Amino acid sequence: MSGDVLGFARSLLGSRLVSGAVSVELTEVEAYAGPLDPASHAFTRTPRSEIMFGPPLHLYVYFSYGVHWCTNVVWGDEGTASAVLLRAGRVVSGIDEARRRRGVEVPNERLATGPANLAKALGIDGEDNGTDLTDEKGIHLELRTGPEPVIVAGPRVGISRAADVPWRFWVDADPSVSAYKRSPRAQGPIV
Repeated sequence: MSGDVLGFARSLLGSRLVSGAVSVELTEVEAYAGPLDPASHAFTRTPRSEIMFGPPLHLYVYFSYGVHWCTNVVWGDEGTASAVLLRAGRVVSGIDEARRRRGVEVPNERLATGPANLAKALGIDGEDNGTDLTDEKGIHLELRTGPEPVIVAGPRVGISRAADVPWRFWVDADPSVSAYKRSPRAQGPIV
C-alpha cells in the first residue's frame, strides 16, 4: 500500500462516505503527513494520535476546541501516521436525516460544508474513532471509480504551523466547499 497521503487525499474527492441512510460525496479534504508535518496531530506521538499510526482506511475522529467532532481517514503503511481531514461534501442521499442531525436550515449543498458540519451530517462522533471503513456493515468509504474531478490545491485552513503548505484539495467551483480562512496565529508568508 502506498504511503502517498497527497495522492490519497486527491483520490478521496468524488468518493462517498456512508453512515446509515446518509451518504456524502467528498468535495474538500486536507492531507496531514504525521511526524513529517508540524501541523499534524501525529507530529508528536500521543495517545490521541495513536490511531493515525494504525492500519489505513480507519477513522480518526477527534473533538476540536471542545466544541465539535472532526473526521479523518488514516492512510499509508501501518506506522506512518498520515491522515486526511474530511472538510466538506455534498449530501447525495439521506438529506432529511442529515438536516435533522444538523438541526438548522441551510441550503442542501451546505449541509456538510466544513469538517464539523460534515461529521454532524453523517452522525459521526468520538464513538466512531477507529472504525474500519472497509466494512460495509457500518460507516464505510466508497472510493471514486469515475474520472477525477477538476481539483484545486491551496493552503490548509485555520492552522498555525505549516499553514501555507498547499495540502488542501477541493473540487473546483463546487458550492459545498468551505471558504478559506487563514489562522491569525499562522507562521510564515502567505502563499
